[in-house]
Amino acid sequence: MKEERRVGTVSRGIRCPIIRQGDDLAAIVADSVLKAAESEGFSLRDRDVIAVTESVVARAQGNYATVGDIAEDVRRKLGGGTVGVIFPILSRNRFAICLRGIALGAKKVVLMLSYPSDEVGNELVSLDKLDEAGVDPYTDVLTLDQYRRLFGVNLHPFTGVDYVDYYMSLITACGAEAEVIFANQPKAILPYADCILTCDIHTRARTKRLLKAAGAKTVLGLDEILNAPVNGSGCNERYGLLGSNKADENRVKLFPRECRPLVLDIQSRILKATGRHVEVMIYGDGAFKDPQGKIWELADPVVSPAYTDGLIGTPNELKLKYLADNDYRDLSGEALKEAISESIRKKAGHLVGQMASEGTTPRQLTDLIGSLCDLTSGSGDKGTPVVLVQGYFDNYTNS
Repeated sequence: MKEERRVGTVSRGIRCPIIRQGDDLAAIVADSVLKAAESEGFSLRDRDVIAVTESVVARAQGNYATVGDIAEDVRRKLGGGTVGVIFPILSRNRFAICLRGIALGAKKVVLMLSYPSDEVGNELVSLDKLDEAGVDPYTDVLTLDQYRRLFGVNLHPFTGVDYVDYYMSLITACGAEAEVIFANQPKAILPYADCILTCDIHTRARTKRLLKAAGAKTVLGLDEILNAPVNGSGCNERYGLLGSNKADENRVKLFPRECRPLVLDIQSRILKATGRHVEVMIYGDGAFKDPQGKIWELADPVVSPAYTDGLIGTPNELKLKYLADNDYRDLSGEALKEAISESIRKKAGHLVGQMASEGTTPRQLTDLIGSLCDLTSGSGDKGTPVVLVQGYFDNYTNS
């Protein structure tokens, strides 16, 4: 009798060479996975997932731009006068260098910060402090003086940075005048500026709609800055500056451009080398929230900008806990195992709405797998920009 399999999903970080602009990334990824399999003594299987972090894809593409490129695009599209910059996230890596470029392209920046926290959960002031001060963040607009008088200086708990002062200093260091207000209604910026750059990520379409309806002269999002090359720079046609990261003190590395050909190339190379049909995806930030710091990780516009067709859709799974506690609560041992296995074998169609699937995670496969990969690879010095996920599509009946 065949021995029962004892391991389900496995996620492995795959070490790769340091990727540089112009490298054949598909060849490097495929070769690294194959060498890892040989070295560690495992085999590739159909429907394994090879995931590549967006950072090395953008680096291989050479998708960079300077603060000067950002400034020129902002100046050309927003007029070079007073610009309202609203709802940025609080990040030295993600937004500070973009703000430098924006400030270089304007005479004055009116910075409107959402409060008590930014879009991804970085806190400016606690809800408890708002309650104590009698401030309603849904309606109240605060000037910088009011904010300081009520709440003083608030340092970020992880970085130790006062982002209000930090962002103001960046703006003035670029030669622009700086003014800061605090509000959560988009139209609160209109008494201060009518050329608006909205910097929110996942709510940007609504913010633009509300501002245009309220009579703003010009409304753009970060997705519309560097959505085409400036002086031969990199760009991202769909997301612009969204998803960019600081590369050095003068450059940003943009979110990777069209990379569907890359995932198909890697898939083809693995099929040719092993006969196995794997799935391939590019991943950035995972979609999860830290319960301690209350920071939502997803500062990229999407978890995965490109993936092979086998990763389209959502999980279609039964909840084993529900079956064990409800349908088969009177069974145990081998009888329980066989009953649950038979239910899995007989599942058909889409299980949405069925009680036996209640509590399974109703998210896109790429969001779930991308989050797993982001946690596996980390963002530090692990040196594993490629992740191999095996057994993700298996269930209790697979041997």
